[in-house]
Amino acid sequence: MKDLIWSDTLSVQVDEIDADHRRLIDLYHILKSAVEEGITKDYLEALMEELISCTEYHFRHEERLMVKYEYEGFAEHKQEHQELIESAKEFKKEILSGDKQIGTEDIKSLEDWLTGHIFCSDMDLGSYLCEVM
Repeated sequence: MKDLIWSDTLSVQVDEIDADHRRLIDLYHILKSAVEEGITKDYLEALMEELISCTEYHFRHEERLMVKYEYEGFAEHKQEHQELIESAKEFKKEILSGDKQIGTEDIKSLEDWLTGHIFCSDMDLGSYLCEVM
């Protein structure tokens, strides 16, 4: 599996959002490496907690900017955030309960989710913010 590398194509042209995205990509790499190397359940739990926590922070950050700058797509974007967090928490619960082993297909899904959200919803938000900030 190839590495997800930060590049200008992932930039939404809003520095503070891009900084959050870089951190999420860093955590993605830590998780990917840990899965490839083999990880303990305790380490996986700590890593998943950090990933979810950072994602929740990032989503609140975006939502604050959407409210401040009266983004019309706020309700839909916030709903997407809520759905993504709930699915991440459910995934963590499945893994930690022993019902699921994390594998390369899960890592690929995480990459697809991360890049998909950036390329779709966040690019639209970034374009809007660049106009009004």
